Amino acid sequence: MSRMAWHGVAGCLMAGLLSGCMPLGVTALGLGGSTAVSHTLNGITYRTFTASSSKVKRAALTALDRMDITIVSTTMQEKTEILNAAASGRTIQVQLEPLTKNTTRMRVTAKNGGFVYDSATATEIILQTERVMDGSA
Repeated sequence: MSRMAWHGVAGCLMAGLLSGCMPLGVTALGLGGSTAVSHTLNGITYRTFTASSSKVKRAALTALDRMDITIVSTTMQEKTEILNAAASGRTIQVQLEPLTKNTTRMRVTAKNGGFVYDSATATEIILQTERVMDGSA
């Protein structure tokens, strides 16, 4: 194998080893500008809002209702509120974690059966939640 080929193989191996579960940043376009929505390699879509957890929860519930996604249950895990929902064979989990009294991290996981993640649906839930909070939906 040539020296160039070894460099390519080494580069691919390093990229794979270093990626782990580190977040991948992506930008999704929202109305009126861009919205930073991040994804991890293990299928979690997340965003931090500058709002109380109660405001983010109200907006998330409105967004899920408008998307015709049914809330199945709500639980608390320490300070994090977890909304479990379902739609068209998908299981959806929305986690609302208050970081401060005016900052809330929202994590959404949507699975299309088994181990297949639906990041498009998870991203849309976050974008719709933001639209509700901005009053543009």
